Amino acid sequence: MGSSHEYVFVGCYTGDKGGDGDGITLLRRDPATGDLTRLGLAARTPSPSFLAQHPTLAVLYAVNELDQGTVSAFSVAPDCSLIPLAVRPTGGSDPCHLAVTPDGRHLVAANYSSGSVSVFPLDADGAPGDRTDLLTLTGKGPDAERQEGPHAHQVVPERNGADVLISDLGSDRVWRSRLDPNTGRLGLPDVAVEARPGTGPRHLLRAADGALLLVGELSGNLGWFRPAGGPALEQVGETGSSTSPGQVYPSEIVMGRDGRFVYVANRGPDTVSVFAWDGENATLIAEVPTGGVWPRHMVLLGDHLYVTNQRSQNVTVFRIDRETGIPAPQGEPTGEPTPTCLLRWNPPII
Repeated sequence: MGSSHEYVFVGCYTGDKGGDGDGITLLRRDPATGDLTRLGLAARTPSPSFLAQHPTLAVLYAVNELDQGTVSAFSVAPDCSLIPLAVRPTGGSDPCHLAVTPDGRHLVAANYSSGSVSVFPLDADGAPGDRTDLLTLTGKGPDAERQEGPHAHQVVPERNGADVLISDLGSDRVWRSRLDPNTGRLGLPDVAVEARPGTGPRHLLRAADGALLLVGELSGNLGWFRPAGGPALEQVGETGSSTSPGQVYPSEIVMGRDGRFVYVANRGPDTVSVFAWDGENATLIAEVPTGGVWPRHMVLLGDHLYVTNQRSQNVTVFRIDRETGIPAPQGEPTGEPTPTCLLRWNPPII
């Protein structure tokens, strides 16, 4: 691969979940212009709705968001072709997020429908072994349809230490559980965040200064939390994720490289909201249309923001103004069948 290009993998929904995709696809990115070129299907696998990369190995992981969920692992060749390594059952239903611990020894996955978290040990090649734990959460919220029980939506291994944060849309909580690196088992979870009833925690973001930012899928809000002396974080602020009328379902949250701006994707109004972040408050400064329908996921790469629009089946590109932080649309969208996730491929340094 030439150094003048980068590569981005795209997750999707396949026919199993009403999508039109076939598996994981590959895009080539020009870092100078931000332009994307679709290279085609990299691996046929069912509903790989979220992707992750091993921190030190050329291995890619995908959830397979099925009623009987699985995770799939692939070795990534120098040309970015994918070679299957292993498929493991999660023991839960509809896994929608996964992550590798910073030490590279375990893979954790969030099972949305069954409200549980799976743990898999990773061998020297990065292949997942048999599941070592299945932590089932508890609790419910005021929304009888969406919060009848726990719904794990994201797993975030902390950068320092063995703790894993778990956002639970069903119980209005973010849980914290300690992963034993030797046994691969998760400890009894405690409450890291007790969100307002009906928030529906979806995705979270840990700022460099320790603040935790959280988008509520059901409330349509962005909240931020800080340590308060005990094990739980205290909410210090909250704002709407969009000024648009009607129901808003925030999906993803990302932060700019210098930490001054936070971006939230809003399904419903189909916008990206831009917040100025000063460490104490998030202030809405702009809201821009995504150029598509139902923005499921987005990533910031260099000076560009890329958004997967699930229902309009495209990926849109924006150039970020370095001073104002505001994205401006660039070029034509790249067609992608039912896209749900983007993963920039960072080849490990050998």
